[in-house]
Amino acid sequence: MPFRTPLGMSRRHFMSHLAGASALALPAMSLTSSVRAAEDTLRKNHKSAILLWMGGGPPTIDIWDVKSGAPTGGPSRAMGTAGNAQISDKLPMIAKHMDKLSVVRSMSTREADHERGRYYMHTGYVPSPNILHPGYGSVVAHEMESQLPDLEIPLFVSVGGGSEGPGFLGMAYAPFQVDSNGRIRDLDMQIQEQRLAQRFALLETIETQFISERRGMAATDHAKVLSKTSRLLTSDQMKAFKVDSEPQEMKDLYGNSGFGRGCMLARRLVEAGVPFVEVNMGGWDLHQNCFTTLDTKLPEMDKAMGALMEDLYQRGLLESTVVIWMGEFGRTPRINGNAGRDHYARAWSAVVGGGPIQGGLAVGETSADGTQVESQPYSSEDLMATVCQAMGISLQTTFTSNNGRPMKIANGGQVISELFA
Repeated sequence: MPFRTPLGMSRRHFMSHLAGASALALPAMSLTSSVRAAEDTLRKNHKSAILLWMGGGPPTIDIWDVKSGAPTGGPSRAMGTAGNAQISDKLPMIAKHMDKLSVVRSMSTREADHERGRYYMHTGYVPSPNILHPGYGSVVAHEMESQLPDLEIPLFVSVGGGSEGPGFLGMAYAPFQVDSNGRIRDLDMQIQEQRLAQRFALLETIETQFISERRGMAATDHAKVLSKTSRLLTSDQMKAFKVDSEPQEMKDLYGNSGFGRGCMLARRLVEAGVPFVEVNMGGWDLHQNCFTTLDTKLPEMDKAMGALMEDLYQRGLLESTVVIWMGEFGRTPRINGNAGRDHYARAWSAVVGGGPIQGGLAVGETSADGTQVESQPYSSEDLMATVCQAMGISLQTTFTSNNGRPMKIANGGQVISELFA
């Protein structure tokens, strides 16, 4: 389901303000000293999550639940890891960190359409014509906001692609989208400070008048978004987006790819205090030439994700950062006539680790041919509940949707207990 915004607001409308650097005025244009004073506290106390989103539906039977020698297994071969789970032999870097990651092999869902599956895996809810539910990032941003009063950059950043929107939580919790180099499209950062301040003041007058006319939730949400934008434009924390400032050896570690740079940016953002970062790696809709594509795609993923795990661990960030790897569904055990695999939601895998989540496990199992789950099945709701638990977000939290209905966080999913020691 495509991202929708409240009436009277659009992404183009929001970005038009960014393009002209127009936002609500601040009394002082420099927040550098207060931000620097808070940086150490942010690094020590905040909790974060990084979602590695594999758009298109990756063939997890060739990645995390390899069926070596089975007719459905294709050419993939399994290898041992630092943990107890065997994975594809095309992932040697990730294999070194499987003591910190666990594979949930018994994911079993029902949404095998791209848009519906994407929505469901991001929100824990199936699409509804009456309610837009908030995605992972918006939920985490909403719940963590009060713990991060000194964070000037966005609470939810989507790298290299879009994400599901904030739904009934409002535009203040929408994903802030950048490319893998940390660039914000159409944003001019060269405008003079005095001119920027004048534009801020003018827009503040307009926004205040608009809100006073009681034009609904969109006006108030818009003001919140623009207020955050003004803080962003004047914040020293913007340096977190400057991924190109990393030393060459770090760039080499992550690899010269969009996904590699995106993972490196994700580390920079959680280090700065951002509670939720989504990094997109698309191209997994492998209806044909699945295995030749994996020969190049898996090494790219391996290098970037392996470097991310190593980097988070070495910097002491993995203790407070949950890492999630997933797509909208898996792919069929059956190999079609085009050497590809089709959509399959009945039995597939996701990967989680970091924070208090126990690594080195293979949770659940599928049949020898990969066609069905033979243990306790887990859903999107369960995975989301597990991430919330790992981040210290209460599963008793209940939101109220825009039509007045109570909506329980993670749609009432159950924590995957095996993942907690």
